[in-house]
Amino acid sequence: MKNKKAKKIQFKSNKKSQELGQTKNSAKLVLFIFGIGPIIGIAIFLYSKGFFNSPTM
Repeated sequence: MKNKKAKKIQFKSNKKSQELGQTKNSAKLVLFIFGIGPIIGIAIFLYSKGFFNSPTM
């Protein structure tokens, strides 16, 4: 009986680690979108306004 209980505990811990891994991946995705996304958007906006062009004399 002790072996069966150990197997059940291992199954639960594996399930929790899989859920935790999915949470970490989704958190990384959200941070990437809201962290890098605005920076890319600002760069595109500034490029369209000519911010990165060299001034002509």
